[in-house]
Amino acid sequence: MSQPASQPSVRKRLLASIHDVGPGSERQVEQLYGLLEARLGGPRFAMLVVPDHWGQHPLRANPAFQARLRGWADAGIEMFVHGWFHRDSATHSSGTAQFKARHMTAGEGEFLGLDEATALQRMRDGKALIEDITGRETAGFIAPAWLYGEGARSALAKAGFALAEDHWKVWNAATGNTLAKGPVITWASRSPMRTASSLAFAALARQTLPLTRTVRIAVHPGDVTKESLLSSIDRTLRRFAASHTPSKYAEIQ
Repeated sequence: MSQPASQPSVRKRLLASIHDVGPGSERQVEQLYGLLEARLGGPRFAMLVVPDHWGQHPLRANPAFQARLRGWADAGIEMFVHGWFHRDSATHSSGTAQFKARHMTAGEGEFLGLDEATALQRMRDGKALIEDITGRETAGFIAPAWLYGEGARSALAKAGFALAEDHWKVWNAATGNTLAKGPVITWASRSPMRTASSLAFAALARQTLPLTRTVRIAVHPGDVTKESLLSSIDRTLRRFAASHTPSKYAEIQ
């Protein structure tokens, strides 16, 4: 009796990223770059670039950091637009938005309360700036703190980005089609309680997510301030680099 044809194995991917990249975080980004490069076998991760973090670190006015960004892009790093200011200065009228702004981020959900026109302008300006600096098309747009209001979601379909991401999925920014599902593993440094919670989640993820087709890991400049976070990040990268192929976001399209 003939045996049934074997099914092709599903390739499991690891998508890693450094958030909040800009002139004000250069030292921390360099440290995280070294860690991710070592654990993933090369520059197989993305950077999320903030054009003017909190209005204090304008990328446009820093040629030296522009050169660093261009060098990283030339090495193969994918560049995402990560808001414009990162800071949330909107007044939120709905209870849901107020809750997210208060409990899911420390005043950094920039795109949670923007109207469509403002969100679209900032998206397009960020895309143009980063593409001009790197000479390459941006990989996509990821809102600060992964928080999108209705205006931002409407703007995404018009801004010309290939990809977008939130806490739970990656999707085609133009069509809305979901490309990958599952929680992103990230860490928090702004309070002892949040740090402890993020360490616990990362430990749980190392046990429960190995069978997941796509695993996402996101690190932030503030993570370098606590040795416990760096140790957890290292263990998590090692764990998933052993079971998932470090990949580019573009490969899941």
